[in-house]
Amino acid sequence: MKPAIEFTDVHKTYGRAGRSSPALDGVTFAVAPGEFAVLTGPSGAGKTTLIKLLMAIERPDRGEIRVVGRDVHRLTTASVPYLRRNLGVVFQDFRLLPEATATENVRLALQILGLRPREVRRRASAALERVGLDRSSHRKRVRALSGGEQQRVALARAIASDPPILLGDEPTGNLDPELSASIIEVLSELAREGTTLLIATHDPAMQRLAPHAKALRLTQGRLTQVDSPRSRLRGAAELIGVEAVA
Repeated sequence: MKPAIEFTDVHKTYGRAGRSSPALDGVTFAVAPGEFAVLTGPSGAGKTTLIKLLMAIERPDRGEIRVVGRDVHRLTTASVPYLRRNLGVVFQDFRLLPEATATENVRLALQILGLRPREVRRRASAALERVGLDRSSHRKRVRALSGGEQQRVALARAIASDPPILLGDEPTGNLDPELSASIIEVLSELAREGTTLLIATHDPAMQRLAPHAKALRLTQGRLTQVDSPRSRLRGAAELIGVEAVA
């Protein structure tokens, strides 16, 4: 089975010659279909750049990026929107319409896909319920919502279309610990249902509450750790001198 997401020796540099700064430096990894991968690293490590490259917002200087087997940066300009239909994305800055309500923001994303009005209403309501947004907030304008509420609307919009791949750039960054835990559980449920997840985060609770997730760590543009649940199990087994169950 082909990986859902695959990076092969990807390089991306910003700035001019002599003053350039590598955002990604030879990054190679793969995420299998239905796998939950958590990408951590300090600010400026390259996490947001990696998400932008996956969405074809930016292009790598070198290397190959594949989404469900397709080379992202060989796609024509006209094909890129069709690629993005496979991706649900939670942006770090939310990218919501401030004068529209929470419900309208989610519905608009579904209407763009051409779904029937009844299906649009059903999916939008279900997604907002799933992320734990209080029903009284569904019809509030986004500008009247708290940062945490806006974050949940952004996640609801990303999952409402049931995309095969979900990308998140700090999806729990504005939430208190209790809400963060509930959103991590939603993400874990999505993975169990077959959605592929790649989540960039500073939230230490993400790895603790999703121990089944593959751990990826970026440091100064380099992937310094690729740790799967199976490899962690093998490591623990070696420490205590037993053989892990396959």
